[in-house]
Amino acid sequence: MRDEKLIRMANQIAAFFVSQPGTASEAVAAHINDNWSPPMRAALLAHVAGGGAGLALAVVEAAPRLRPPPARAAKA
Repeated sequence: MRDEKLIRMANQIAAFFVSQPGTASEAVAAHINDNWSPPMRAALLAHVAGGGAGLALAVVEAAPRLRPPPARAAKA
């Protein structure tokens, strides 16, 4: 999935939760953890690690709470 699409999706989630009572970054992280596939989370985390250009503040603040993708098993 392209970064532009992930950024748009993550920012839409953030826009919703910023308008709700509570901590937006925690809600963003919970939503992404519950609904995004491991490769999508990995791509978002890589984008944040690369500076997070274009991401809403709530998404950047949510990043430390995102579940990392599972480690790949080493081939024997």
